[in-house]
Amino acid sequence: MAAAEEEAAAAPPDGGAESEPAEMSAAGEEREEAAEYSWPQLHFDRPPRRLYHFARQFRSVAPAAGSGSGENFLKGVKWSPDGSSFLTSSDDNSLRLFYLPEDAYSGAEHVAEAAVGGEDSYGAFLQVNEGEPVYDFCWYPCMSLSEPATCVFASTSRDHPIHLWDATSGELRCTYRAYDAMDEIAAALSISFNSAGSKLFAGYNKAIRVFDVHRPGRDFEQYSLLKGGEGPTGIISSISFSPHNGMLAVGSYSQTTAVYAESNMEPLYVLHGQLGGVTQVLFSKDGNYLYTGGRKDPYILCWDIRNTVDIVYKLYRSADTTNQRIYFDIEPCGRHLATGGQDGMVHVYDLQGGQWVTGFQAAGDTVNGFSFHPYLPFAVTSSGHRRFGMQDEFEDELNLGGDENCCSVWVFSSSQES
Repeated sequence: MAAAEEEAAAAPPDGGAESEPAEMSAAGEEREEAAEYSWPQLHFDRPPRRLYHFARQFRSVAPAAGSGSGENFLKGVKWSPDGSSFLTSSDDNSLRLFYLPEDAYSGAEHVAEAAVGGEDSYGAFLQVNEGEPVYDFCWYPCMSLSEPATCVFASTSRDHPIHLWDATSGELRCTYRAYDAMDEIAAALSISFNSAGSKLFAGYNKAIRVFDVHRPGRDFEQYSLLKGGEGPTGIISSISFSPHNGMLAVGSYSQTTAVYAESNMEPLYVLHGQLGGVTQVLFSKDGNYLYTGGRKDPYILCWDIRNTVDIVYKLYRSADTTNQRIYFDIEPCGRHLATGGQDGMVHVYDLQGGQWVTGFQAAGDTVNGFSFHPYLPFAVTSSGHRRFGMQDEFEDELNLGGDENCCSVWVFSSSQES
């Protein structure tokens, strides 16, 4: 392993970052103040407008290491906790960070709709490159531009330790390393910070390893998830923490989801019902419900954590023939869930009873990422999938339009509009 990874400065989120530009800090403080006032009530009676669009900077001709194609595509996107930026993961083993422009805050209604097929709205602020395909990535939950030490995100990739990246400089802050019985690096397949940001939970095959965020290196606690014959029997693909009641949910490719007590990893429930391997688990804003989605499975399942005997309802999405992870998200008020699918559509559901509310065409390709802004009426989508037999760059140009393998920022009508 490279010496830079082994000897990376042990600078967890409580210190060690350079100060960001003054205007960024001021903007971050303004956004945080805005977040304290109220969350916007999103209106879905009108389709959203495409505010910004990015496609060209994700194009690539030479195949990335470990990639099966010469063409890059996006694999997911997530807003930062403070809403100042969003992070994308793509098949070229790279993570790109985009800041939201200042004019987006002053009034999105005055910003012209972004064109598809032309130049990108703007370039990425920074790009970090992993040596191998990225399995998962996540933001530090207490991240805020006004506190540079907290501006970090984590990623895990094949044959590498977990990396903690500085979101203002792109530098590697530190690593969290797990080793197998042969004393070789064991790569995490999923990662998530707990709600307090003090622990980093990493999913492996039938096991969870927990790292102290402030103690980088190879020290961790390990928990086997197979207890008494119950629990996930495969790779842990997704981890989600309840916002209130001290529980976490883990999804696995064995088509099961298990719920544990965060304090001691005591198993509480094992949920069966997904048709394919679970690719995402997400708690509701009040912590009473859990939503799970899987690969080659057209339904997101809703579970009541207080009574897990039966599925509450199912939410349909076009995902029955793909192994891709298709992210869904719940808006800040907790009333609606939105998800992409293979048909390029984003579908929005009312969580009160699981009724379909609306849908809109977000891309000409699989929409594999959807993320609501934490306090503004915005959302971001990512799209794309691996194509085989398209190594020639001219063929690539002829077959791909501006609405495939792209990322877009959308603005919804809301109660914040005057």
